[in-house]
Parts: sequence; C-alpha cells; structure tokens
Amino acid sequence: MLRSSSSKLLNPVTYIKGVGPSRSDLLLKEKGIKSQWDMLLDFPFRHIDRTRFGTIKESADDGFPVQLKGVITHAKIAGTGRGKRLTANFTDGTGSLSLVWFQGVSRIDKMITPGIKVILFGKLSLYNGKKTMAHPEMEIVEDGALPPSQRTGLQPVYSTTEKLSSRGLDARGLRRIIKNICSQLTERDIRETLPKYLLNKLKLIGRYQAFMWIHFPQNQEQLKAARKRLAFEELFVLQLRMLFRMSARKMQLKGFKFDQVGQYFHDYFSKELPFELTRAQKRVIKEIRSDTRTGIQMNRLVQGDVGSGKTIVSVMAMLLAIDNGFQACMMAPTEILATQHYLKISDQLERIGLKATFLSGNVKGKKRKEVLENLREGNIHVLIGTHALIEDWVVFHKLGLVVIDEQHRFGVHQRAKLWKKSGNLPPHVMVMTATPIPRTLAMTLYGDLDISTIDELPPGRKPVKTTRTNDRYRGRLNNFLKSEIAKGRQVYIVYPLIEESSKLDLANLQQGYEDLLGQFPRPQYQIGIVHGKLKAEDKDMEMRKFVEGRTNILVSTTVIEVGVNVPNASVMVIENAERFGLSQLHQLRGRVGRGADQSHCILVTGYKLTKVARKRMEIMCSTNDGFVIAEEDLKIRGPGEIEGTRQSGDIELKVANMAQDGLILQTARKLGKKILEKDPTLSHPVNELLKKIVESDSASRLLGRIG
Repeated sequence: MLRSSSSKLLNPVTYIKGVGPSRSDLLLKEKGIKSQWDMLLDFPFRHIDRTRFGTIKESADDGFPVQLKGVITHAKIAGTGRGKRLTANFTDGTGSLSLVWFQGVSRIDKMITPGIKVILFGKLSLYNGKKTMAHPEMEIVEDGALPPSQRTGLQPVYSTTEKLSSRGLDARGLRRIIKNICSQLTERDIRETLPKYLLNKLKLIGRYQAFMWIHFPQNQEQLKAARKRLAFEELFVLQLRMLFRMSARKMQLKGFKFDQVGQYFHDYFSKELPFELTRAQKRVIKEIRSDTRTGIQMNRLVQGDVGSGKTIVSVMAMLLAIDNGFQACMMAPTEILATQHYLKISDQLERIGLKATFLSGNVKGKKRKEVLENLREGNIHVLIGTHALIEDWVVFHKLGLVVIDEQHRFGVHQRAKLWKKSGNLPPHVMVMTATPIPRTLAMTLYGDLDISTIDELPPGRKPVKTTRTNDRYRGRLNNFLKSEIAKGRQVYIVYPLIEESSKLDLANLQQGYEDLLGQFPRPQYQIGIVHGKLKAEDKDMEMRKFVEGRTNILVSTTVIEVGVNVPNASVMVIENAERFGLSQLHQLRGRVGRGADQSHCILVTGYKLTKVARKRMEIMCSTNDGFVIAEEDLKIRGPGEIEGTRQSGDIELKVANMAQDGLILQTARKLGKKILEKDPTLSHPVNELLKKIVESDSASRLLGRIG
C-alpha cells in the first residue's frame, strides 16, 4: 500500500467514535477491518432511496426492505428476563402491522406513545398469518420537519453479521461509524492516483469525491459518477500492471526464433490431419507462427470449447519447433489424460518419422533411464507426460516449446520449472484450457498473456442433445439407457459431491449405484463406480475399464477427468443437476459427443427449482456454446466462482463487476496499451502517478491505496 502524507486513515478503528476496543476486535474478526482506511473500503452493497414509501397493503414478505410511514396505535411489554419483548401495532391507512423488539426494549418503549407518527424501515415477514416487522429502524416524524433519513438522499447499506448486529454494528451502526470518518476527511487524506489527462479524457470525478459519493450520494447521478470512477480505477490499475509486465517481459525476455515452416509441418498437414482445419484453428496457428518468429518468448493462452481441436493446434505448434531443430513437450494434470494425449499424438508423429515418448512418476527403472538418455541426446522429439516433466532429473537436449494442458491445474512455480529447462533462453509457452472464459474475465485473469480463442467446432460434430427430467420419469430414462447400451454405447451417470455434505452425497451415490444394479443386472450389464474417496489406483483401474469398453455404465462424482476421451460414451446423466453450476454442467456434458453417434445429456432435477436453478437448466437445454454459457454463468455467479479461473489471490475487485463493466474494462485496457506504446517505462512526468501504480507492492485490493 502506498502511504499518503496523512497517516490519519492508517489509525486503528478503535479510536473512531462509537467503536472502542471490544467492537474493534469484533470488526477485525468478522470483516477483517483493522484501520480507518479498511473501514472506508467497506463499500455499501446497495443504496436505498429513503424518500420513497411503500404501503402495508402492497408490501410483500419477499426479503426486501420496505419503508413505511404511519402511526403506532399502541405498544406493550411482555415476558421477563431473556424472553422480554416489546410489541406494537402500526397502521398506515392501508392495513396494520405487528412490530416486535427483543433488544433495547426499555429504550424503545420510552420513545413510543399512542398516536405517534413514525417512519419504519425493515423487512416484512409472516407470523401466524399476520404481517410482522422485527427490529425495524424507526424515526419519529416531527410536524413540519423532515426526519434525518429524508435529508440524506440515498442511504448506504453495509453487509454485517449476526455477531456484529448483536453489538450494535448492524447496517445502521456501520453507517454511523463511516459517516464519522468521512466527516473528518479532506482531499489531502485521499490523494489522487490517476493523472489529470485521464480524468479529463474520460470525464471522471476526483478520487476523494468518489469515496464520499460512493458512501453518501445525494442522488443517483452522484452514485453513478462515483461508481464509474472507482470501477475504472480498479480495472485500469489491473490492466496497466498486466500490460506493463507483458511489455517488460517482451523487452527483456528474448526467445528462440522458429524461422522455418519445414517438411514435418507440411507432411502432417497434408497426410495426417483427420479433417480440414477450421478457420478458427488456422487463425490460432497463424498467431503462434507469428509469435515464434519474432525472437521474443511466446506466452499464449489457447482457449476453446470441448472438442474444438486444441490438441491438433498444439501438435502443429510442436512441429514448428521440431522443423527448427528444437524439442517440444506437453504436460497434462493427470496420468490418464497425459496417456490419452500420448496415444493420440505418438501414432501420428511416428508416421511422419518423429519420436514421441511418455513419462510419468510410474515410469521407473530401466525404462525411465532409457527415456532420459534419449531425451538428453536429442533422439526424442516430443515428450508427453505429467508433472514428472518438471523434475530436476529430466534434461532436454534442446527444448524450444512447452505445451501445458488445463493449465489452471498447475501452480505458477510448477510451470516456471519447465521454463528453466531450455538453457539461456526460455522456451515458447502455449497453455490450453477447455474451460471457456468470458472475454472480460479472460482479459482480467490472463491479461499478461496473449489470448487465442478457438470458437468453432470441426465439421461433422453433432451437438449434444440436452433435456431435463425428474424422478417421475425414471422408468422411461432407464429404458432409454438400455436402448443406447444395446447399440453398443456407454453411459456416464454423475452425482454431485459437495464437501460440506460429503457423507450424505456419497450415500446418495452408493444408493444410486445399488438401484442401478437392480435395474441393470449382471452379467448382461457391467457397472463401474468412481469417487474421490477411492484409492488412486482403484480409481485409475475403473476409469481404464470404462475407456476400454469393459463397463457399460460409469457411476461417478465429478472426479471424471476433464479431457478424458471416450468416443463410445454417448449419454451423460447428471443427477441433482440443480446443484451444479453452469460451467460445471457444460464440462460434464463435454465428456460425451466425441464420436460420430448422436449423444445425449440428461439433467435429472427435483420437482421444485429456484429461479436461478431453473434459469441454468433452460440455458443448458438451449445452447451447446461454451462461451455463451460462460457469459451467463458470469452474470449468475460472478467472477470468483467461475470454474477454471486462475488460482490466485491477486485480484479482489471491490466495485467493478465483470458481468456489467465489460466496456469500462475494454476502455481501461485500450488506454493502458496506448499509454505504454508512447511511454513504455512510464518515465514521463505526466505518468508519475501511473509509475507508482505499477511499482506498488501488491495487486490485491486494487483500491487499497491511500494515495
């Protein structure tokens, strides 16, 4: 965090009026708030227009707060000790409402007299069939004067917890504390971080004003201006840091030059391609070709939906390396996935005169020694394997290209170890993911990589037919599965496994397995079962039996591997589908549809679905496009939950929203690029503030800089 000339905001929250030592400790435990600056960064999650009123008649018990104006007709205290409570009757002319307080009973009782006019704010619920409001915020309406809430424009609402609320730090208490902080601040305390030319170009308000208005705006225009400024700052800082890193890397990190497109590349293209490349595949190969001929290290993310042909693109990139006298390697996260890559790629390469070899932790003794000797002497052109490739005892003759599959499954340090195996210059790096990532999120998570997208499927691939059903039609579903198996096809049946209820979920999985044994008896049908509690060797054995066609049905949790290719599997049944996210459902669906036969994905749900769950099912049944699904998933769940995103704590957006702020993000990136093109080292005086941004110690909590 960059310090400002004023240390006021770095003081502990203990010294703010209304906090004190015990509340300060609670704020730290419950919300991680330590300093006054942390408190100021605890932005409201919404604002309420307290100038608008509802009526009792029209208000619903839907969990949303409502503001009412009326009269308390009578009140009484009931119970004793911990059971003591104050109840009151409130009316606004359209109906009546029961009010109840369990805390501060004596204090509130003194405020209330029959006939008193009040404004209430709170959530309605039903108790014994009558509308009730517990612990409402209450203001007395004086004749001829507006109460404080109506004089403050939009009122901020802050997130709180049960423990905080019990100590007076509910949304109202937090609002009071933040108001105390804001009342003491000047522009010297929250100094500007963006140069004046950017503020003028984008018509952004100053940083101090943005902080004041994000908490206490007088109207929607002020709130909008504050949010726009702070969202831009977050996204711009993030993009500028990434672009600066990328620019510095390209200036400093030279790479091998792949000048030739040689015989191996042409032989593979003309003899071994199973079908014509799509336009998207050709575009990505051109981008890789362009990268590898510059003399600068390539760092490129290739993302594409399941079955879009990323592996073929990676093979052609490897052939570019081989044609220029280099070796290539491919690292996959699991042995079964690495083995499938090896079996598919090695046959094709062998037919054009090249040698590919497999290496994992299970390759030992004489076999391992032979592989390592041939690799060191340059007799192996392509090495395919698991994380064993990063071990110190793996030495290449001349490594020029590294391909990493499902790269989010590997840590930064694991990837970096591979980059050091090529001598003086780092190898070119191509990372692949089958998890489609929305454009805005990809720019945020992988903004320091060049990104290629394979956004079309090869010709002849039949879209997977997706339908939804429930237990009422279980018999019909089983008959359909039997008909598919009779055609010689195989079936996945997947159950959810959620950590918090793993015992219950495993019981469901086991019960489902036993029910299937009754419906699909041996020896006519063979059923395998896989889950995370199995030993690794047992899991691998069951997976291999299914891959080799020795079992008809594989009952599994979500441990079935991303990328495992079983062309004969034509049906994916997902039990309790409402418990899965969209991206996960799409990944599971991608396990089928890999052969020439029509494939099916059947979503089995409960009878009652939430609006969100119903929406997810509708999206899954309406499209097979992983990028459309990823965009919808981002809208529903937010960036933090998207499966396959970078495992890193360096991004914590407090104001910007990836689902809503795509245009702001694109503007931020475009401006960042222009600034660095003109001033790559940010040494010009007008970019002094930006230089501080890229040199600051942490990218986490991007707004967490005082000045």
